[in-house]
Amino acid sequence: MPQSPPRLVLASASPRRLDLLRQIGLPPDVVEAAQVDESPLKDETPRRLAGRLAAEKAAGVAARHPHDYILAADTVVALGRRVLPKAETAAEVADCLKLLSGRAHRVLTGVCVVAPGGRRGQRLVETRVRFKRLTGAEIDRYLEGGEGIGKAGGYAIQGLAAAFVTELSGSYPGVVGLPLYEASSLLAGLGYHRP
Repeated sequence: MPQSPPRLVLASASPRRLDLLRQIGLPPDVVEAAQVDESPLKDETPRRLAGRLAAEKAAGVAARHPHDYILAADTVVALGRRVLPKAETAAEVADCLKLLSGRAHRVLTGVCVVAPGGRRGQRLVETRVRFKRLTGAEIDRYLEGGEGIGKAGGYAIQGLAAAFVTELSGSYPGVVGLPLYEASSLLAGLGYHRP
């Protein structure tokens, strides 16, 4: 019996990553969230954290789908060496926005692809983002929408926070959660072709 062609598995529960892949004509066949502890290790830099988490997510899902292509990503928002949390409460969103107000920060997105047979490719994309100085009223309005909950750094650039951005240097889709050029290049380089 002939083996079916390898599928594309997105190792993420992020609807934004799914939308981005669909945008470039690469809708995954399977979406399966990876369960990893996202806590930084002692003295781990933001760059290493983003790369490690993407690799761990890909490896965890690849173990369940050894004959498929696995695509995983992780996004970290950093001020210097400080990693901002994935905000879980309105208070955490407010704290992040106060820290980011009037300052530049880095958004680091690690991307990892595991191919059938275990071959692997990985990239790290760094984007510099600067926010305007935010007033208390602007932060309060942002909190009312609930948009920053569950987001790295407490904001979603594709939503209301777009009005806070005065400068962006790098990959816009990387800030949303998946740098598309790097993801599609890794997949192509490892032999993935849409059936």
